[in-house]
Amino acid sequence: MPTPILMPALSPTMEEGTLAKWNVKEGDKVSSGDVIAEIETDKATMEVEAVDEGTVGKIIVGEGTENVKVNAPIAVLLEDGESADDIDVGALGGGTNGEAATTPEPKPANGAAASPVPAPVPATAPQQAAPAGGDRILASPLARRIAKLEGIDLSLLKGTGPKGRIVKRDVEKAAKEGVRAPAAAPAQIAPASVDPRLYPADSYEAVKLDGMRKVIAKRLTQSFNQEVPHFPLNIDVELDNLLAARARINATSPKEGDDAFKLSVNDFILKASAMALKKVPAANATYTDEAILLHKHADIGVAVAIDGGLITPIVWKAEEKGLKTISAEVKDMAARARNKKLKPEEYQGGTFSVSNLGMFGIKSFASIVNQPHGAIMSVGAGEERVVVKNGKMEIATVMTVTLTCDHRVVDGAVGAQFLAAFKSFIEEPAAMLL
Repeated sequence: MPTPILMPALSPTMEEGTLAKWNVKEGDKVSSGDVIAEIETDKATMEVEAVDEGTVGKIIVGEGTENVKVNAPIAVLLEDGESADDIDVGALGGGTNGEAATTPEPKPANGAAASPVPAPVPATAPQQAAPAGGDRILASPLARRIAKLEGIDLSLLKGTGPKGRIVKRDVEKAAKEGVRAPAAAPAQIAPASVDPRLYPADSYEAVKLDGMRKVIAKRLTQSFNQEVPHFPLNIDVELDNLLAARARINATSPKEGDDAFKLSVNDFILKASAMALKKVPAANATYTDEAILLHKHADIGVAVAIDGGLITPIVWKAEEKGLKTISAEVKDMAARARNKKLKPEEYQGGTFSVSNLGMFGIKSFASIVNQPHGAIMSVGAGEERVVVKNGKMEIATVMTVTLTCDHRVVDGAVGAQFLAAFKSFIEEPAAMLL
């Protein structure tokens, strides 16, 4: 019988996503492992591989469709001898008629776990609000971004997506063929939660919340207000020995070729954090309702700012890696994070976080604990300050770091021991080699 291809769950917390692109069309034959589609989640764009082989009999959900629920049918795969006439879209629960599924447990063709089909999902995205001119323009977020970059007036285009929705290929075709117009002023839509007496509609520009920003807001609100009793600890660390060691290493490192590298201060901070976590294992912990998890490795999340939010790719087993390896991994993951090309397993989990705003001139700050981690360290700028040594004033390069701890698992004394260990590794980098 025809096999439904379901919207996959690309992470444990994913509830819905955007079907950004189909790499196949109806009538195409696919084999196990073929990349058939691209799915956009709140933090990444992921490729979807086929598990079964067969012929694409029908594409139910078109490109650019938003808010597609996990496990909703997005296409149908036919086996040998079957035809499109055998497909009953309504029975799959994902047809345009919006009827509920009658098949209790469809067989997933794309690796999603088999489960009862959830509430019906429309085959097209929710309609967009009408612009000022009164005509409704249906367009995917990706199509809108490309149109903005290319200076294309969406009102001049005819969409080829579901219900005439403008999708990526329509804008790319318009850009190639020269269909352009002066960019019109964006429609101003007042969010329902805004009091017009405080902020008149013409006094601001409303930027629609994307999935990433909604997830960030939800999780940090839970962490700050509801679930994590947190407290900050801070300490000053001298950087002169580290800066000298870094200069020596970079001066002798290859400048070209595959072996070329250049270490940053942040690379030393990540390594020192990993070493300090191993020295004070009670700080490398996670709280659960049943037990405290003491982690065997220092898996450190590195906060990376990207368009629309923040993501923390993880350096796994950082205590086992050298500075060169850590540097290469962070540069690679940061670049892919900004292009939303990270895999979920590269940014989910971890045991500890580091957020560095020193490059922006921030002297000190306290981050919110990134659950399920037990602590997060905030790193400020290194700057020349007057310090007292042996009763005399001297100039030293000093950096302030703040450790925000989940008090349920990292007590004040444990946090203080971690910071003392971190300070010792930063101020004497050679100790990290022992």
